[in-house]
Amino acid sequence: GKILLDYPDIIVEVAGHTDPREISTTDFPSNWKLSFARAGVVREYLIKKFNLNAERLIARGYADTQPIAPNTTDEGMAKNRRTEFRIIDE
Repeated sequence: GKILLDYPDIIVEVAGHTDPREISTTDFPSNWKLSFARAGVVREYLIKKFNLNAERLIARGYADTQPIAPNTTDEGMAKNRRTEFRIIDE
């Protein structure tokens, strides 16, 4: 959040990720919905906490398409359940 205050012209993607285990609940019928919701919650938190312009933060969900660790262990899957920030415009 502080970086967004220090650099008022940047636009940031908030990217939500999941592990490959299938999910199917009323709130999250797929990993796509879960990853987007994960990013959305972080986005909304930053907007409210730092009084940011909502247009500066874009939430996107990637489900399990961009793992950073092998999904062969619980530890690897835990690393893949994450939220990342990417500067997409300055």
